[in-house]
Amino acid sequence: MSTLVLTLPLGTPGPAAEYSYTLTADGHTATRHASTTAALLPDPGRAGEIVAVVPARALSWQQVTLPQGATAQAGRLRAVLEGLLEEHLLDDPAQLHFALQPGAQPGSPAWVAVCDRAWLRGALQALEAAGRPVDRVVPEFSPGPTASGQEECDVLGTPEDAQLVLTGHGPQQAVAVLPLAAAAALAARPADDAPPAVRAEPAVAALAERLLNRPVQLHTASQRALVAARGEWDLAQFDLASTGHTRALRKLGSGASAFARAPQWRAARWALAVAVVVQVVGLNLWAWQDRQALAAKQAGVRNALTQTFPHVKVVVDAPVQMERELAQLRQAAGSVSRRDLEPLMAAAGAALPPPRVPTQIEYANGELRLRGLELAPEELTAMNQRLAAESLSAQPRDGALLVRAEDRP
Repeated sequence: MSTLVLTLPLGTPGPAAEYSYTLTADGHTATRHASTTAALLPDPGRAGEIVAVVPARALSWQQVTLPQGATAQAGRLRAVLEGLLEEHLLDDPAQLHFALQPGAQPGSPAWVAVCDRAWLRGALQALEAAGRPVDRVVPEFSPGPTASGQEECDVLGTPEDAQLVLTGHGPQQAVAVLPLAAAAALAARPADDAPPAVRAEPAVAALAERLLNRPVQLHTASQRALVAARGEWDLAQFDLASTGHTRALRKLGSGASAFARAPQWRAARWALAVAVVVQVVGLNLWAWQDRQALAAKQAGVRNALTQTFPHVKVVVDAPVQMERELAQLRQAAGSVSRRDLEPLMAAAGAALPPPRVPTQIEYANGELRLRGLELAPEELTAMNQRLAAESLSAQPRDGALLVRAEDRP
């Protein structure tokens, strides 16, 4: 499944605004990246996902401690955040959009992303009008631990308007956006306090090396957008929340696509493939053993039939043929079987509760029908207990009591 990752422009949203976008199939590698208007953005496909990245300069970050019960209702949570942040904001809270850190718990510090509400709403509406509705909104940089576990530095923008972004900054692991002119203070830090690596966009790499007096790693805006899209944040909260069945399906598809293609899942994919192969081989081996055991039992039954009755040359159904041969032997010897009339009548007479006597007796195909009997459930249960000793059973059938032999195991 494809994912379209686009960066929202800082200016006023409109049909002429250009969006830097990256198209990816696995969330890690760009298949295409460019810049164009909303109407010309590529289509990620029916099951694809569209992720909007909010630039670092459009966001401010505030840390709050939520009171107990604040996360119970979304409407109340918005009011709680306004009350907690009112003294820390320069603008009217009603004009701002808030997004709470994923997994925030009452009583613990949590980050809140703040941006201009009208700007974000206008940008999302412009994309929706162009047929590119956004599924998730993520920050370009977010506070918290970095991948290296230390403070990281990114330089982005143009030589005329270069910005320095620090992530994992300070004891709170905050995000700080500064003009590149502040790089002099960064370069003056002791070596053990300096960021382990500095990443820079190609347009400002030379400028960053000169001001920081150290080599930098090239890191394009497309790569940065893919990293942001893999984050846990979703700024589309409260009145901008995008919910519904389609979004859930897209998230599920995105996760499946990442598992199928992302490099960090390669070991898990191999493990899953090996587990599936082992299961298939094991099931086939088990089935083969069961077939062999069944074939051996069938061969044993056939051998018992042909050895006991050598004149039987063709075996079609060994149990039926053996039963037939035994019946013929009994007839030839003048003996009776438990399916004959006399044994059935004797067993039924001994098992019937006194003084119950049938008014009519019918016998056919090894089954005895006794008519004129109406037994209570407890009487029928007691009769079956007596008949079970001779592998017989009795049950009501068509107005009669049917007595017949049960197949022995």
